[in-house]
Amino acid sequence: MEKQFQTEVSELLKLVINSLYSNRDIFLRELVSNSSDAIDKVRFNSLSDKSLQVNSDELKIKIIADKDKKTFTVIDNGVGMTEAEVEENIGTIAHSGTKSFVEKLQNSKEENAPELIGQFGVGFYSAFMVADKVDVYTRSANVDSSEGVHWHSEGTGSYTIEKTELAEHGTKIVLHLKEDAEEFLEEWKIRKIVKTYSDFLSYPITMDVEKTLPKADEDSEPETKIEEETLNSMKAIWTKAKADVTDEEYSEFYRHVSHDHQEPAEIIHYRAEGNLEFDSLLFIPERAPMDMFMQQENKGVCLYVKRVFIMDNCKELVPDYLRFVKGVVDSADLPLNVSREILQEDRVIRTIRKNIIKKVISTLKKTKTKDFDKYSKFWAEFGKVLKEGISNDWENKDKLTELLVFESSSTEAGKFTSLDDYVKRMPEDQKEIYYITGLSRAAVENSPQLEAFKKKGYEVLFFIDPIDEWVTQSLTEFDGKALKSVAKGDLELDEKEKEELEKENENFKTPLESIQKVLDEDIKEVRFSSRLTDSPCCLVADENGMGVNMENIFKAMNQDIPHQKRTLELNKDHVIVQHMLKEAEKDAGSENLKDCATLLYDQALLNEGSAIKDPARFTALITKFMSKAI
Repeated sequence: MEKQFQTEVSELLKLVINSLYSNRDIFLRELVSNSSDAIDKVRFNSLSDKSLQVNSDELKIKIIADKDKKTFTVIDNGVGMTEAEVEENIGTIAHSGTKSFVEKLQNSKEENAPELIGQFGVGFYSAFMVADKVDVYTRSANVDSSEGVHWHSEGTGSYTIEKTELAEHGTKIVLHLKEDAEEFLEEWKIRKIVKTYSDFLSYPITMDVEKTLPKADEDSEPETKIEEETLNSMKAIWTKAKADVTDEEYSEFYRHVSHDHQEPAEIIHYRAEGNLEFDSLLFIPERAPMDMFMQQENKGVCLYVKRVFIMDNCKELVPDYLRFVKGVVDSADLPLNVSREILQEDRVIRTIRKNIIKKVISTLKKTKTKDFDKYSKFWAEFGKVLKEGISNDWENKDKLTELLVFESSSTEAGKFTSLDDYVKRMPEDQKEIYYITGLSRAAVENSPQLEAFKKKGYEVLFFIDPIDEWVTQSLTEFDGKALKSVAKGDLELDEKEKEELEKENENFKTPLESIQKVLDEDIKEVRFSSRLTDSPCCLVADENGMGVNMENIFKAMNQDIPHQKRTLELNKDHVIVQHMLKEAEKDAGSENLKDCATLLYDQALLNEGSAIKDPARFTALITKFMSKAI
């Protein structure tokens, strides 16, 4: 009997066929998923209805590709449907039929469309992307007779539905493929789609495959035979208990999801239970991938719903600073839009995301506590990425801070110390946590700005990753102790020393001003330093000013920033500085004073890793002073 779709339903069907899906391969995922759901239902029903006589070992999904007839068939022996259920589930497109919905959908902005579509489950109609006619033969497992239903549509304005005789319960869907869809009859194509989307379904997905038999002898012709082959592995190890999964299985699956030939550094396998249930199997690699800092890099967590692959690189479930994590998350509670291609923002997503973050952080903290050498190897690979969370994830900032480790003036090159261990080693008279920023350990460990700290036995952390400059803007204290840059602002290492320094600065105010006048274009102030014990000078930024390392980073990114004037600090006990002071008192405008001041300023620039303004003048002055010495 022929029936007409309602006008608005026909319009919705056109939308589903032509606009909703971005990838035609998905039609097979949808049909197989429906078959899997049907088998789940018949198994569940058989637990309470013994008359169903369901043999679990025989439950399967079969694919038949007929190149002669150009048909693609999916068969399952699941629960099947009655005529009323066919009308309800297929004939009316998921209880749709409201013209207002179609109008809203067609008139909505693109970013809002998924939210509207997400109210309906119409994956079956993706079949019309590849077929111009679809036949459905189905018989319900809940009826005693062999009477079934045949539904037929060409995806236009009508469909037919009639009774038919079927020997077994279940559903057979026959797609009459369009001319441009005949690639889906190829064995390699079917294998690829099943492997991509349905490899871990609980039930076997089978297909008849032609096999070539070995020759009986050299003169005989090779023979072939048809064998039914299972295309999916059905090994969704994330749904198993940890005790039931071997190390080899973990390693094999890690290689599958990460394309990394090495073993994972950490395995996080857990099931969340309660109001929200989901399974997850996550891995922390040993080595950072080459594309980790590329804009188009791939995050590693794949999303599954009931073992069906939905999307790769699910950005909604993992924050950027954990983009090195690989693995899968599988939940039946995730809200997808009608095409299952777009994940919608929802409380469920936020909850799963929080769980993943919490689990990864706790795993890393456990490794840091129990095996610091192993954690140090992880940090050398992924520390730069994890630090991004300090600035971006305020909710977990404190927990992430506990994971931070740095090289320091008390560690060997390549060795790390945590903030907690640093605080435990602080002398009683040390009130702040000191750090210095730079591009490398070599650039900072011999900095003149560390001299006073070495003398007092104060440890200084080396912030030598470019991102550390941003970290310091968010990380201002730890364990009640402020973090202080040794290259910014005033240092109060000793109250008595501070008073003496202030007195000296006042006593030599005039010669210091004379030196500042020579360098007035480049520096903000000249003063005596509490930082220096051996070197004659260094440059210091204001307490809240931009440090030289940040300035160099911006310049490397071709950012045009105004010149940052800093303070030139002098070591009042150094012989060169004493000579300059005498020269300034004798003749504030002498050429010798100008040469000495310029040379010391250039030296300070080189010590901090900055470029000098006039290299030719610098080398000329070096030659001039060397000639005098000789």
